[in-house]
Amino acid sequence: MAGIEEKKKIVAELEEKFKSSKSAIFTEYRGLTVEDANSFRRACREAGVEFRVVKNTLTRLAVERSGFKELGSLLTGPTAVAFGFEDPVAPAKVIFDFLKTKRSLEVKGGLVEGRIVGVSEIKSMADLPGRDVLLARVVGGLNGPLAGFVTVLQGPIRKLVYALNAVKDQKAAG
Repeated sequence: MAGIEEKKKIVAELEEKFKSSKSAIFTEYRGLTVEDANSFRRACREAGVEFRVVKNTLTRLAVERSGFKELGSLLTGPTAVAFGFEDPVAPAKVIFDFLKTKRSLEVKGGLVEGRIVGVSEIKSMADLPGRDVLLARVVGGLNGPLAGFVTVLQGPIRKLVYALNAVKDQKAAG
């Protein structure tokens, strides 16, 4: 059994994770085999997500100290938290991708950029295209108008070149 000092350290560490992460998705992992757990943890690492099995009493203290007391209601049964420190959508994507093949995780709710969210909002986040795809769409959307603007700016220069060529041709002919 962990000593009081070790428990204080765990609570402080979890408190810091809740404060510094962009998202924290609470799951129940009942029925998750060791093989599935290892596979899921590997997928989490590849996506930059930290998946951590937590003790409910210690986590309840950490969320209260973090200012998210309402999250305490999610702490029933065997609980694990997926933390996203870079991309707030990454934990939701990893969890719901895993749920397509294995039904051994249950999403309870979570915290996204300081806001408590329910399962439906987390599912909606998971359905969003990835960050790179969204950035590519923004750049593509900006590229069209910019290309048109460059074409408009080239118009007067092109007309001047045509006029100079016409004058040159006229002088050469006459």
